[in-house]
Amino acid sequence: QIQLVESGGGLVQAGGSLRLSCAASGRTFITYIMGWFRQAPGKEREFVAAIDRRGSMTYYTNSVKGRFTISRGNAKNTVYLQMNSLKPEDTAVYYCAATALISDYTMVAEYDKWGQGTQVTVSS
Repeated sequence: QIQLVESGGGLVQAGGSLRLSCAASGRTFITYIMGWFRQAPGKEREFVAAIDRRGSMTYYTNSVKGRFTISRGNAKNTVYLQMNSLKPEDTAVYYCAATALISDYTMVAEYDKWGQGTQVTVSS
């Protein structure tokens, strides 16, 4: 079992950058596939990015490709989301998620461990 705690959210102007971190407790971090999701007010939670256990494969939703980068530091039990060129439509609560087994990286239901979320607000 792991527990996830996100940090790094905040208020930023359009075009700016933020770096989200997700710290995982426990000694089994490397056995988990990690993902970032976001949920805007009145909308469903949506996939943003995912990374495999070793950090060798990454996946992104089309709207963030070229702007966001997911990475992980297994020695630090941490996964990151570097967000550049932020847009007002990126405004949402961002959630870190983990799963030991997966068939579809983009599906909310595939992940069984979730953090509490961190707010990202991008002003125009």
